[in-house]
Amino acid sequence: MMQRRAFLKSSLLLAAPTLSIPALAKTASAIPGERTLRLYNTHTGEKLSSVFWAEGQFIPDALKDINKVLRDHRNNQVAEMDPQLLLLLDQVNDKLGNGKELHIISGYRSPESNAKLHANSNGVAKRSMHMDGKAIDIRLPGKDLKMLHKAAMSLKGGGVGYYPDSQFVHMDTGRVRYW
Repeated sequence: MMQRRAFLKSSLLLAAPTLSIPALAKTASAIPGERTLRLYNTHTGEKLSSVFWAEGQFIPDALKDINKVLRDHRNNQVAEMDPQLLLLLDQVNDKLGNGKELHIISGYRSPESNAKLHANSNGVAKRSMHMDGKAIDIRLPGKDLKMLHKAAMSLKGGGVGYYPDSQFVHMDTGRVRYW
């Protein structure tokens, strides 16, 4: 365990300047222990189980791995996802007692992909937060979609949309709002 902690601390010291977000640190510091996300990208079939938070810090290599799984599957563009969004996903898991994989419908969306989707659907915002790495669309097999929606809204961490026909819940780190 000591070798792992030493590795984590040395990795985090190198990345510290890029992770100094005051509002995020305030929220994140209230979360003790290790935080793990289990993700399944429904479009690529990729799975990931990763400890992304430990010793009071985000783990840079884990964030890179998560960013890759949450990339725009249409053109393979990778972007940095908002770490606050990852904390929200973890908190939803905790609320629902979930230890299984979250199914990812959409994570990062490049401007090109978003423009194409927007042109073909009135359900896609022209200036979607997906393009900023601040939004995600998820489902949790075995859990009622309404329960997932209620759990996400109870966090008051940003926007939450309910899409029962498409079987997903949208979460973002924008202002608190529901639809």
